[in-house]
Amino acid sequence: MNSAHAPMARGRTRWRRFALVTVPAVVLAGGIVLGMADGAIAASFAVSGSTFKVSADQLVGNGFVQYGGIAVDKAGKQHPVAVSGMRSATLTNLCQSVVAPGGISLIIRAGTEKDHPATATNLLIDMSQLSGDASFTNIDIGADASMLKKGPDGAVGQPGGFGQQADSVTINGLHQVAWSTSAGTFNLNGLDLHVSLTGEQCFP
Repeated sequence: MNSAHAPMARGRTRWRRFALVTVPAVVLAGGIVLGMADGAIAASFAVSGSTFKVSADQLVGNGFVQYGGIAVDKAGKQHPVAVSGMRSATLTNLCQSVVAPGGISLIIRAGTEKDHPATATNLLIDMSQLSGDASFTNIDIGADASMLKKGPDGAVGQPGGFGQQADSVTINGLHQVAWSTSAGTFNLNGLDLHVSLTGEQCFP
């Protein structure tokens, strides 16, 4: 699922302000490969030229940051995104879906058992849409994006840009649309991958 074309730009924004209408949260997603099924391994991936959907019954994350950014697709088109990061996260009943040309989709599921969720460290997500019931612990809203300290190392935005951070975040009933995700490690307990000829997705 990696692209040989230009990767997503991350960590800087061309916006002087990134005004978020609601307090967003972060989810984990993206470009999972079968090789991760056996344990935590280094992972870095991006979906180029198209978005993908991710859902989870629950996300619990520690060390959360968020700021504005720009994702660049394979054609060079820029897409405003909310760049979100977490130092660590667990997801229960994780689903990811990617629809290819012709309506064929790839579906990946993991962490379907509550006692064995999917886990990840040092996450960075470029997302364009998020919904769910979110709660935060010790959240700072409106911080300078270049001064964020609670997320993964280097997860900061442009000086003067809008940023927010929290000690932890919990999201129930998570639905996300994203352009790319990267992680330091990814554990996919109970990994199941299948191809759908009917255009199946994690949510409508």
